[in-house]
Amino acid sequence: KTRHPLFPGKSVLLPARHVTLDQGTGLVHTAPGHGREDYELGLANNLEIFSPLDDEARFTDAVPGLAGTKVLEANGTVIELLKEKGAILGVEKLSHQYPHCWRCKKPVVFRATPQWFISMEEGDLRKKSLEAIDSVKWIPARGRERIRGMVENRPDWCVSRQRTWGVPITIFFCETCGEWFYSRELRDRLFELFREKGADVWFEADAKDLLPPGQTCPRCGGDRFKKETDILDVWFDSGASFAAVTEDRDYLPDLADMYLEGSDQHRGWFHSSLLLSVANRGRAPYREVVTHGYVVDGNGKKMSKSLGNTIEPGEIIKKHGADILRLWVASENYRDDVRVSGTIMDMLVKAYFNFRNTARFILGNLGDFDPDRDRVPVGDIADPFDLHALDALAATVKAVKASYDEYAFHDVYHGMNNHFGNLSSFYLDILKDRLYTFKASDPARRSSQTVIWTILSAATRLMAPILSFTAEEIWSHLPETSPKPESVFLAPFPEADPLWENPKLRGEMESLTAIRSLANKALEEARRAKTIGSSLDAKLLVEARGDALELLRKREKLLPELFIVSKVELAEGGKASPEEPVVITVGECEDPKCPRCWNRRPEVPRDGSGVCDKCRKALS
Repeated sequence: KTRHPLFPGKSVLLPARHVTLDQGTGLVHTAPGHGREDYELGLANNLEIFSPLDDEARFTDAVPGLAGTKVLEANGTVIELLKEKGAILGVEKLSHQYPHCWRCKKPVVFRATPQWFISMEEGDLRKKSLEAIDSVKWIPARGRERIRGMVENRPDWCVSRQRTWGVPITIFFCETCGEWFYSRELRDRLFELFREKGADVWFEADAKDLLPPGQTCPRCGGDRFKKETDILDVWFDSGASFAAVTEDRDYLPDLADMYLEGSDQHRGWFHSSLLLSVANRGRAPYREVVTHGYVVDGNGKKMSKSLGNTIEPGEIIKKHGADILRLWVASENYRDDVRVSGTIMDMLVKAYFNFRNTARFILGNLGDFDPDRDRVPVGDIADPFDLHALDALAATVKAVKASYDEYAFHDVYHGMNNHFGNLSSFYLDILKDRLYTFKASDPARRSSQTVIWTILSAATRLMAPILSFTAEEIWSHLPETSPKPESVFLAPFPEADPLWENPKLRGEMESLTAIRSLANKALEEARRAKTIGSSLDAKLLVEARGDALELLRKREKLLPELFIVSKVELAEGGKASPEEPVVITVGECEDPKCPRCWNRRPEVPRDGSGVCDKCRKALS
């Protein structure tokens, strides 16, 4: 212990980890009321948390000879007092780093002041909050561990702030004994005053006008009170939003379905809402929490006006329309940082027109289709291509709905994009001959119309949350069963009909699709060599072996339609081998060309005076 040079009493010497040998003498003064490390050292060693400065940063009467002096102006006075006592050896000025206010740039003085806290241990708030975290669905799942770690390690919550305006902490202090005062009667009175005059009444009215008439101090009986001047932490305000929004409206559940914000809110809004709800309601305020990343440019750099890499949403809407902007939002995995650039938008424009043009093609082939009159029951559809299209639709509906349920909107986009791409390149490509050249009422044509109508009706409803304007436009032209909902947003989300599913056919069609890719490659090479013009000018020699041969024999009648050629000859063996079980050779079909459907058939008159048997049937 040491004797104080100016005042009576002794000071204690203590070891402290924050004092290091490379800064000064290793002997420093300790002021538990004026610095975090000193404060913690004082708590650990039962020192008085002495803070002799008032709100104006002037010394209080607790410091003889300096009362009323501003702390930053007291250095000279202290030096003179030390000289009078013979307790100073020398004075020297040094330049060193010191904290300054970020706003006014003046030096900052730290001091310990009374604050209001919410304890994390009283009432087991920490334990209950951690249990509540596990009752919530966190998307992405890593959000759960992020907020758990913060709650596990956080200190008590300091909810008071020294600001000139905000939501007041409605506590009174007795001016006689200093005891704080609050009661249910006071709460009810303040509630009515706030409802009538707003929260500013706390700052505008005198304490006696806010208190119930005749109020006295429960401790000493005094009748003079002063108001607490601190306000609530703004995170307390936002954290209480669940009560203001959900519980104050009869038409809403008293528990929020979802909180949606950036990943920084695990420390902010998600956190404060959780603590307040658990403390007051004994549960989390939300069922699900979804967090997202931030928008960056195409190279992953933060957008900045100074760098010139910003893209305004209004510019995208002006150039491409709102649905392209919505498609971009959906196409990116928002759980990570989200990229945007002109190149990315151009790619999405192509994907959008794939959706739009496919829908336009289908609508163009439903002009004579009335679902109430012409729709073929699913159980009566027999064409393998139609059945396969329904099977693919069932898989897409299930996958897309599952993605929506998980808020995986980028998977919705990719699922729909893949479905429309496969639809255009396979099923609709094969279907053109049937839709264009068969008799309007032909059962095979009506079957295919039923399928494409079913596909577009389901797809329009699936895409509506994302491509809202386009979906509404398609819906206005789409023939529907009576009564038709006025808007796509009033129609139910599609369900996958179990009758659509056909696992056995699915395997066959996957194999036939792979063989079709070989045929398309061979046809393209023949076109470049000018062996053929249109694919309908071609005949194919398909040599196969093993399982591929067995499948092709089973579906032999479908092969011209599958490959979109006029003639297919199937042969066993030939050039086929175990390594290459299917070999396709393209030749020119020498049969006459039907002037109506362009297929080459032996029954077509060579002088062009007639049509093929299929077209004759359609025209009869």
